[in-house]
Amino acid sequence: ETGMTPYEVMLSESQERMLLAVRPGGEREIAKLFSKWDLDSTVIGDFTDGHTVLINDGPVEATESPVHALTDAPEYVLSGKKPDWLDRVQNEDPAGLPLPDASPNEVLLQMLASPNVASKRTVFRQYDHQVQNNTVIPPGGDAALLRLKGTRKAIAVSVDCNGRLCYLDPYAGSMIAVAEACRNVSCTGADPVALTDGLNFGNPETNDVQYQLTESIRGIRDAALAFGVPVVSGNASLYNESRGRAIFPTPMIGALGLLDDVSRRAAAGFKIVGDVVVVIGANEPWDTVDGLMGSEMAYVLHDWIGGRPAIDLALEVRVQAFCRDSIGNGLINSAHDCSQGGIAVTIAESAIIGGQGVTIPAAFTGRWDACLFGEAQSRIVVTVDTAKVGGLLDMAGQHNVPVCVLGSVGGDRLKMGGELDVGLREAARAWNIGFEAATSS
Repeated sequence: ETGMTPYEVMLSESQERMLLAVRPGGEREIAKLFSKWDLDSTVIGDFTDGHTVLINDGPVEATESPVHALTDAPEYVLSGKKPDWLDRVQNEDPAGLPLPDASPNEVLLQMLASPNVASKRTVFRQYDHQVQNNTVIPPGGDAALLRLKGTRKAIAVSVDCNGRLCYLDPYAGSMIAVAEACRNVSCTGADPVALTDGLNFGNPETNDVQYQLTESIRGIRDAALAFGVPVVSGNASLYNESRGRAIFPTPMIGALGLLDDVSRRAAAGFKIVGDVVVVIGANEPWDTVDGLMGSEMAYVLHDWIGGRPAIDLALEVRVQAFCRDSIGNGLINSAHDCSQGGIAVTIAESAIIGGQGVTIPAAFTGRWDACLFGEAQSRIVVTVDTAKVGGLLDMAGQHNVPVCVLGSVGGDRLKMGGELDVGLREAARAWNIGFEAATSS
């Protein structure tokens, strides 16, 4: 851009730029690499001895500043304490919720049409997600997968966060956001290798938001350490309020995964009639009433957000490693993360994406709404060839991961627990049009 002052050049915030520190003599190789990918690169300066930063505008010295003036920025010391209202909300018991007036069939269709659950195809179809014809798994499942041309490798990408869980417990909710973003990547078979965050909060000058912000960052840190995956970038958006109320704390987490062999991958949709459906990360097929804390069903049907969500990070790490190893060993045909909407929605989505019905014969134990729509963490629904179930169970024992055989793939209906029986076409319609219907009303 011509006519810009040195001040404007140095402080402009144009996008899609990165700064690289290159070993002396490596500039030419960097330029070749960038040129290969049709990207520009420009040498803008050199490191020097001393403690000053010198900026020139052509032959004219624009400024000379001490390094510490540019790097030792003032810091806010946040002293937020846990607000009293949060204790009251966390102590609310989901067992006090009434059973839905609607039937299991009706609730499933309502859940599939919920904007937080329904297909986002109406959004991503507006953009070119077939990136240079390298897209192996498109958006719409857990993570997208893109091959790296000239290699057997692929990268998986996913973004995740549940603001309700972070509202109920910003520490645990943020750990869950990291875990789910990594879980989505692991469901393709890829190893999570890097994280980025987008911290969206209200006014940080208030005690409540200071507490949410500090606890959320602590949760992201602890989860990243548990997975051994670095947070390599991020940004913050603060003062997000409407009508005097802050948004839910929403630390969005992006996860990048690396798959060494793109032929050893899994997607979310059921593929093969007769495959066995298995949930890994749980000994029982159905969730308990505690799974309703912060759940989509409790919010949609009862307008209730309460309880205190939790996650066992050690179990989560083992579950994801087991899933990746099983995919890599050719044991798993499909894998789908169990999250918003619980196991019923997870199974329904896999059936819709794959165009195959499913039968889960196990009877409900306890409240049917919790069994179907509870949102306990660290669960992945997978499908396995009948002949390979034994091998999967053996590997689960080696990884110290609980598993439970659920049912089988086939037919044109979704049958669960003897009380839920919905046509696949009817479920697909609710899931496919739910988001667009909600946003256009």
